[in-house]
Amino acid sequence: MTLGEKLSKLRKEHNYTQEQLADVLGVSRQSISKWESDIAYPETDKLIKMGTLFECSMDYLLNKDVTEKQGLQPVENENIWDKFIKQLHERKSEKMVFGMPLYHIGRNAHGFFALGFKARGVFSLGLFSQGVFSFGLLSLGVVSIGLLSLGLIAAGVFSAGLLAVGSIVIGLFAAGAISVGFISFGALSVGFFSSGALAIGKYIAVGDHAHAMIAIGQTLADGSVYSHIGDLTTVDIPKVVEWLDGNVPSWLGWAKEMFKFYIQ
Repeated sequence: MTLGEKLSKLRKEHNYTQEQLADVLGVSRQSISKWESDIAYPETDKLIKMGTLFECSMDYLLNKDVTEKQGLQPVENENIWDKFIKQLHERKSEKMVFGMPLYHIGRNAHGFFALGFKARGVFSLGLFSQGVFSFGLLSLGVVSIGLLSLGLIAAGVFSAGLLAVGSIVIGLFAAGAISVGFISFGALSVGFFSSGALAIGKYIAVGDHAHAMIAIGQTLADGSVYSHIGDLTTVDIPKVVEWLDGNVPSWLGWAKEMFKFYIQ
C-alpha cells in the first residue's frame, strides 16, 4: 500500500472527513486530498502528528512493504487522564446550527454541543467551559456547574450568580456552607436577609446565632431593633412583619416579601 492509501484508510477508520483532518493538522483540505492521491507528500512534522493521531508507527506509514498497522509503544504508568487525552480525537459536524457546528469535540471546541479542554457552545463541557449550559472545572454560563462557577444559575465549590448554590457562594439568592447574598442561607450566612447557623443580616437574621436589625436566634439573638430567642409565635410574627415594613427600603420590597413568607 502507498502512503496515500494508508492515510485514506486510517482517516476513514477514525471517522474523519478530509476537512476535519485538515483542521486538526492545520492544512487545507486540498492538501489532504493530494496526500491521499500520492500527488504530494506531507512534511515530517505532519507525519509525526498523524502517527500519534492514528496510533501507528512511521515505519508503517512510509514503508510500502509493511501492510499491518503497528501501534505505538504503550506509555508506562499511563493514567486514566492520559488515556482520555489520547482518545480525544478532533470531531466536528459539517451541519451548522446558529453559525456553529452541530457538535465539536477537540482541545479547543466551539459548537452547539462542545466537548474539549476549552469548550464554547450552547451546551459545553470542558476544563474551561463557556456556554448557555456550561459544565467544567472553570465554568461560565447562563446555567453553570463547576469547581469555579459563574452564571445566572450557578452551582459549584466556588459559585457566583443570580441563583448560586455551593460551598462558598455569592448571589442574589445564595445557599451554601459560606453564603453571601441579598437573600442568604448557609452555615455562615451574610446578607440583607439571612438564615443559618451563624446568620448576619442587615435587616433580619434567623438562626442559631443571629445578628441583625431584627434578630431571631435559638441560642443568641443580637438585634438593634428587635431580638427574639427561640421560634417565633403567632403573636411575634406580626411585630416582625411591621418592623420589616417600616425599615426595609422599597427597592428591596421583593426580597422582604419573600423572607416574610419564609418566617411565617
